[in-house]
Amino acid sequence: MNSPKWVIAVAFALVGCTPLVQYRTNYTPCASADLAHDCVDRAIQEYRPATAGVPGYLLNIVEFDDQGQLFDRGQLNAVLDQISQQTAASDFLVVVFVHGWKHNAREGDDNLNNFRNVLHRLSETEGALSSAQGVPARKIIGVYLGWRGLSVNVPGLDNLSFWDRKNTAQKVGHGEVTEVLSRLELIRRTKAAEQPNVPSRSRLVVVGHSFGGAVVFSAVGQILASRLLATNGPAGQSSDVQGFGDLVVLINPAFEALLYSPLSDLSNERATYFKSQLPVLAVLTSVKDSATGFWFPAGRWFSTWFEKERIETRDNPISHATESINERQANMKSVGHFEGYKTHYLSASAKTDAAAVARLTPHERARTVAGAGQSWEDDQPGSTIDFPGSVLTRTTNSAGRNPYLNVWVDGALIPSHDAIWDARIESFIGHLILVSGQSSDLSERRELRKRALGVK
Repeated sequence: MNSPKWVIAVAFALVGCTPLVQYRTNYTPCASADLAHDCVDRAIQEYRPATAGVPGYLLNIVEFDDQGQLFDRGQLNAVLDQISQQTAASDFLVVVFVHGWKHNAREGDDNLNNFRNVLHRLSETEGALSSAQGVPARKIIGVYLGWRGLSVNVPGLDNLSFWDRKNTAQKVGHGEVTEVLSRLELIRRTKAAEQPNVPSRSRLVVVGHSFGGAVVFSAVGQILASRLLATNGPAGQSSDVQGFGDLVVLINPAFEALLYSPLSDLSNERATYFKSQLPVLAVLTSVKDSATGFWFPAGRWFSTWFEKERIETRDNPISHATESINERQANMKSVGHFEGYKTHYLSASAKTDAAAVARLTPHERARTVAGAGQSWEDDQPGSTIDFPGSVLTRTTNSAGRNPYLNVWVDGALIPSHDAIWDARIESFIGHLILVSGQSSDLSERRELRKRALGVK
């Protein structure tokens, strides 16, 4: 996206840019109950709670420069070695988080702090869920991918960096992020290959926020399309759709809907998905996100001025209607604000507010995860799935269990571009991660779910 370059150049010259620096230069593992205080410059951190019996987690940080190159390959090698050691004797759940606009990998960044909180709650829920199911708890591992999302540190003027950081995000995504994510997926695949006759419980989830969503989609978008084409379904087709890792989640992502069109079209063409199909990709966009809802299309209006677009048509096998896709609108609007590709709406629950969700015990969360897993298995056009504090409703023209979710989110849950850490949204994403992390064997999945719900 290209806004008037002279405006940005003058503004940046006046205020100066944030430096291009690597924040995590010490690769010796740091174990502590207070990571923010004791592990300020560490790339490898292990949270060890002061209270006995409380589960911990491993957090790793990998950093990239503005050209999408690793700051130091030694940092990545140290992180991968540590993850390999930690997962050698146990199954694991790796969650990658790519931050967005106005953030980086420095200590004190609220995206990093909130990611730690998410890992902590995931670890607690995993412990309670595995206990109820009678299986060993998986090791929770976080990987935070840092880049220079904060390029101007003066409030107000930092908004002028929107278009510049969009270009940088896509450059970073086309750089060595794909390698890092692919290496993490290789660790997961290697673990699964150790016991080829036993369904693996190890999982990989990738989450990107804002321009971090653009980073992730640039890195894996073509891989997702290729794997969707390589897997088939009913009516002469034979398998579930496979994605990248086990789940990709994009929150208020800042990239144009037209880039998403191949995935929307391909997943739309398949009218039926097996009961065993699990979520592959979830795009969450707040209806109140002005950054992607207003400023994004405003900038795209200028940068697409000389492009030619047309009206596409596609047949919908669920509604049996012919749908029109306006390429001009899809080229200007962000993926989450384009009506043609919407599959769900996530609304705030009238029964449970954010405070009540935050008070849920790990065992209560484990039961609601099991319930959401059952509801996903029974998913149909127009059906709903209850989560703590929220309700997910599928549109009537989207196939049940279509694993590509493009979700409009209630402004009460995500009130702005950066306000994504409401307890109900954290819970929704955490539940979606654990639902996607169910066994690939449908019979085993149902048995474990019964145990979690206390059903004989």
